[in-house]
Amino acid sequence: MTVQVVLVHGIRTSATMWRAQVEHLRQRGNPVTAVDLPGHGTRRDETFTLDAAFATIDRAVRDAATRGPVLLVGHSMGGLLSIEYVGREDRPPVAAFIAASCTSIPRGVGLAAYRFFARRFDGLPDRGLGLTTYVLERTLPFETREDFGAGGYAFDAQDTALRSLSVLDLLAALRRIDVPLWFVNGQWDQLRVNEKLFLSVARDAELIVVPRTTHLVTAMRPRVFNAVLDVALTTVEAAT
Repeated sequence: MTVQVVLVHGIRTSATMWRAQVEHLRQRGNPVTAVDLPGHGTRRDETFTLDAAFATIDRAVRDAATRGPVLLVGHSMGGLLSIEYVGREDRPPVAAFIAASCTSIPRGVGLAAYRFFARRFDGLPDRGLGLTTYVLERTLPFETREDFGAGGYAFDAQDTALRSLSVLDLLAALRRIDVPLWFVNGQWDQLRVNEKLFLSVARDAELIVVPRTTHLVTAMRPRVFNAVLDVALTTVEAAT
């Protein structure tokens, strides 16, 4: 059976951030679903809650699992949510998992600082859109530069989503994950702070650090990230 792929985006962005990966997977012949979490993308008029976010991931995974083994891929907030989801005591039908740019426990001083700066940017006249555009234009290749903002930015959901992440028990979830797991981080990613801890706790995990790359590893180095997808897909295919 053909491996199915479910993609879960990060905070503020939407399913459009995965355009390069969706194109690659379709060319490869793997069906792919890129979800919009509540409060994001096509669902920006909805309120973000953890229950609704997990329900979104679960619906996509269980629907895909009716057609084949599932590779779940999450970036940033989507990766944190997916760690918690894959590591549930009632194991979901996930055959392998890629967690990108999310090796940080969202609690304490780090989370408070992140929320502080996010609120400061949100308080700018354009809600920080000008600065965001400036940074993306100077760090992302032309072919992926528009992807993060193509579905709109979830400014209104950002602080609620960040605050809700503090209740996640990621270490407990990681201990329960018993499927192949790849952590993928950019060399300059600020969320690498608990990278060694995550790797030591997870049972069957590998770490891939992409040189000269920021938090936006999927768009900054799309070919490298697509190669990681190929490794994961080949691993699942070999086991089925």
